[in-house]
Amino acid sequence: MNKVQFTETVLRDANQSLMATRLPYSDYADILPTMDKAGYYSVECWGGATFDSCLRYLKEDPWERLRNIRKNMPNTRLQMLLRGQNLLGYKHYHDDVVEKFVELSIKNGIDVIRIFDALNDFRNIKTALEATRKYATPRTVASGCISYTQSPVHTVKKYVAMCKELKEMGFDTICLKDMAGTMSPYEAEGLIKGIKDAVGDIPLILHTHCTTGMAYMTLLRAIDSGVDIIDTATSCFSNGTSQAATETLYYALTQMGYDTGLDEDVINKVNDYFKPIKQKYIDSGLINPKSMATDSQALVYKVPGGMLSNMIANLKDMHAMDKFDEALLEIPNVRKDLGYPPLVTPLSQMVGNQAVVNVLMGERYKQISKEIKNYFKGEYGIAPAPVSQELQDKIIGAGNKPTDCRIEDSKRTGQEFADAKAALGDLARTEEDIMSYICFPDQTVKFLKERRAEEEHHMKYSITEA
Repeated sequence: MNKVQFTETVLRDANQSLMATRLPYSDYADILPTMDKAGYYSVECWGGATFDSCLRYLKEDPWERLRNIRKNMPNTRLQMLLRGQNLLGYKHYHDDVVEKFVELSIKNGIDVIRIFDALNDFRNIKTALEATRKYATPRTVASGCISYTQSPVHTVKKYVAMCKELKEMGFDTICLKDMAGTMSPYEAEGLIKGIKDAVGDIPLILHTHCTTGMAYMTLLRAIDSGVDIIDTATSCFSNGTSQAATETLYYALTQMGYDTGLDEDVINKVNDYFKPIKQKYIDSGLINPKSMATDSQALVYKVPGGMLSNMIANLKDMHAMDKFDEALLEIPNVRKDLGYPPLVTPLSQMVGNQAVVNVLMGERYKQISKEIKNYFKGEYGIAPAPVSQELQDKIIGAGNKPTDCRIEDSKRTGQEFADAKAALGDLARTEEDIMSYICFPDQTVKFLKERRAEEEHHMKYSITEA
């Protein structure tokens, strides 16, 4: 019997795509022991935007969240998404910081580290892979991830070559990350058959979204073509800008004779648990109807789910939702100017934010973000295709060239740790606190100060009661 395994995304990408990663741990803590019995290949629960969201919006320690999930799901592989040299932020970190982050992630409970670079510049995932190998446990899986997109320079031949390189680098699995849900069934068949022929029996994973309405067709054709693992979301948190439904695909694949390893009763209980939680956020307005809809225009502007929900949230905050359609139309123009980067974090946010600024300012590139400037300087890696020469000249000066080397080479001074420890003083209790500060300094200081104030309040209250 052919086998297809499932990665459940409700704890990370499903809620990131539908509600901008605002799902607190307290909402799902009670269902974790049940999820542990479902038979998933893995549960994606950390990384991506969860770290930032915990500190910035939810007043949670992301490391404590991970430890709690681990404690309540001892039998399931816990998975995270890591942005290579970006870690979970929006800039490149030094190699010693990347290594320490991976070490702490594994120490606190992560089993599967899915590592990608937004530009598919694999120089930027090498350090994270080496660290994963260095600190691996018997359950650790290093998954090399390719950011999938379509453009004049993204061909089957190019993707096959990328997969060969990931295999040679020593990854255990390879994931195709179709973050905008634009991969068609036809494209999936040709791509996956080509990759399978090239890399042999290394497990192949497909991650896609329902944004354009093609996910179910694409996943079934991909499975027929040899995909081993698929990413899905419990059905009440599926569809729209999220992933395809776990139970639906379980049902279809079981009838087709595939062994999924899933327990039907358990996955239905998981969905029943999350139904009122989703409704709560629909009622509060945190889940916007636009995030739940199918929009075939995404085939044109290539916007991934998390990018779309964040863009909606930002425009609502600025009282500028009337500019939504115009901003969407501007995204492909900005992407072309940047040399057709895949729209995945951090590039998705950078391109989306610049498109919004272009529209709101009424003039293209009247104001250019620091991140876009750094991109043109070469600090994010090599662009897939030539960038706009006019825009490059405007940013770095006519006649100047961007750097063509990996900017973090040989930077293992330990200075960032020393500086972070000194800056935090007695606010920092652990290496994890220091790492949080390195990734998100302002948010971490605010969180740690509030943590201390709350503890002092409780201590004062306890003494008064005594």
